[in-house]
Amino acid sequence: MKILVCIKQVPQKDATLKLNEAGTWIREDVSYEANEPDAFALEEALRQKEKLSGEVVVLTAGPARAQQVLREALAKGADRAIHLEGDGFVGLDAYNTARAIAAAIQDEKFDLIFTGLQSDDYGYAQTGVILAEILGWPHATIIMHIEKSESGIRVKRELEAGFFQHVDVPLPAVLTIQSGINKLRYATLIGIKQAKNKPMRKVTMAEVEASLSPNLQKIEKLYLPLKSKNTEFLEGAPADIAKKLVEKLKNEMRVL
Repeated sequence: MKILVCIKQVPQKDATLKLNEAGTWIREDVSYEANEPDAFALEEALRQKEKLSGEVVVLTAGPARAQQVLREALAKGADRAIHLEGDGFVGLDAYNTARAIAAAIQDEKFDLIFTGLQSDDYGYAQTGVILAEILGWPHATIIMHIEKSESGIRVKRELEAGFFQHVDVPLPAVLTIQSGINKLRYATLIGIKQAKNKPMRKVTMAEVEASLSPNLQKIEKLYLPLKSKNTEFLEGAPADIAKKLVEKLKNEMRVL
């Protein structure tokens, strides 16, 4: 079983975020980490490899700093990495990100591609599904369990209101993995040492830009919520004040 896992580097959850001068995204002076749903996707790929044998390849797109998430994945047990390296990859929407990934792996023969359900920064939950459409592969989302079957794989999907759906999916396929599907492992000391010698292929923007098009989505403006307060005194008889207060809570505050 040959599995590709797409991992994104995102700002740390407890990082203090500041907007850039253009107000279109955050400043770069923050700490970064691997996207949490992608970490569960990697763990599931490693478990499938342990059960079925094969190869796990990890991929990310972003500047040089994004290489850190690949090194961490290699230390946990991934076999090799692909880095779409360049600042230009940061500004791509989900559609162009998927097209860039598809172009970078066109010479590979994967059985499965895993992505996290969504990213912790944008939260679009689109890249994996669009990638499947570009490749012409079947896909399934919000995956909670995967089993090999005679015809391909059988997956368990999480639906709303506590319901689940079991689906048979032929291979090759793309799956978006739900957080909590498994328990994450830590990199071992020997894994960290071995990661330094594992291959990492770098792909530049020039190599995939022929497959890209103008972004279909873009962020026009980001802003921090404005904090304000307004004090209003109600005067009159107690009964009149109570009536006015109820009306304000019902019609203006909409809490009743």
